[in-house]
Amino acid sequence: MKKNLIQPLNSYHAARSKFHAISEIDTYMQIQTNPFAAILATTKTHTMPISIPATKSLSLILKLKPKLPIMQATKMEEKTTEARGGASTPQPQRLRDKKVKDLIPDKKRLVEVPYTASLADTMNALLANRVVAVPVAAPPGHWIGAGGSMIVESDKQTGAARKHYIGMVTMLDVLAHIAGNDADPAEVDGGNLDKNMQVPVSSIIGHCLESLSLWTLNSNTSILDCMEVFSKGIHRALVPVDSHMENISGVELVESASSYRMVTQMDLLKFLKAHEHELRGILARPVRELGAVSDIVFGVTDKTKVIDAIRCMNRASLNAVPIVESTEDIEEDHGQLINAKDRKVVGTFSATDLRGCPIPLLQSCLQQNVMDFIHKLCGIPLHEASGLRNSTKELITCRPESLLREVVDKVVKNHVHRVWVVNESGLLVGLISLTDIIRAARVWMLSEPA
Repeated sequence: MKKNLIQPLNSYHAARSKFHAISEIDTYMQIQTNPFAAILATTKTHTMPISIPATKSLSLILKLKPKLPIMQATKMEEKTTEARGGASTPQPQRLRDKKVKDLIPDKKRLVEVPYTASLADTMNALLANRVVAVPVAAPPGHWIGAGGSMIVESDKQTGAARKHYIGMVTMLDVLAHIAGNDADPAEVDGGNLDKNMQVPVSSIIGHCLESLSLWTLNSNTSILDCMEVFSKGIHRALVPVDSHMENISGVELVESASSYRMVTQMDLLKFLKAHEHELRGILARPVRELGAVSDIVFGVTDKTKVIDAIRCMNRASLNAVPIVESTEDIEEDHGQLINAKDRKVVGTFSATDLRGCPIPLLQSCLQQNVMDFIHKLCGIPLHEASGLRNSTKELITCRPESLLREVVDKVVKNHVHRVWVVNESGLLVGLISLTDIIRAARVWMLSEPA
């Protein structure tokens, strides 16, 4: 049977290096969440073994009394409860005790496309469902999944594999295919776009680094472990709905389930916002103090052509870049990414925002500068109806002294994946991504008493 190798070995290693190998993530989690793992692993006892979850602190370990029989301890606790006046009142579950399955109760069925779908159909699926990425499904046994993954949907009754998810495709993959890295701009602009949009989506998996990996998160993974994964730059993962496995801390490359849901960084951030009463201590702090601001920012100028911006983003694996004001005082190449720090930001060029762009308009505007293109895009009825207008037209910024609560509110309200950080003069000093916010929140949660 013929195999279609989507992903060469060197690309696989590159992807694992980018997103961190599974073993590295798991090892890091074990060390960070349970500094006494080595002690517990080497302790020998003749009494009943005690299982201590990795997220528990030393204070809990010291409170355990191994010499007290388990049944006796339970009876003593029941007597204490009765003496206090009846049955104990169940306490509400804390945020750190929540699990991934708490993120997906209202999630709709997974939006996916078949491997035979055209790029045009894939763009329509992204737009119609208001998602930024879709997994690609193929018949089992014919493909090697992205990143060496083997994620299949199986029949609930028989366990037989029905489909194999072979990769994840984003709008940047589609745009990278349209623009091409080596194609002559005149050739790209010369009427081949319709033909390019009819190629099967399976042929573009791996155009961008992010689509070289496909991950799953078990539904019983803790929120803290989920935050650890997403703080490493992984933007989304599939979640098996009917999994019964317990204590799975990291992402997996092999999975079989009767159905899946998708959980994303944005889902996690909305969940954290819904529990902001437990995060008051960090939400009330300035983003600069939290170390949540990345001060390395690459962008394009307002004179950069659309086709050059797309190619630059693809090479740098960036889904969006700031558009900064060009200046006559500096001689710069408008066809390349530039250091955007200390420049006046005037807009955002985002691959996601191009979902609502009609193909003929995109084709006619590839040689135009990005600002002119954005102005045209904002006036398109289809683009407005898709809910993308605000994120394209309005510049979402904050100051270094802005509170984290303000930044989270802007992200959730405007459904953006980054906020540009500017000073009092409107000059760009950095950016805050969802990865930065999740990382800062997790560090703070781990520092709080258990």
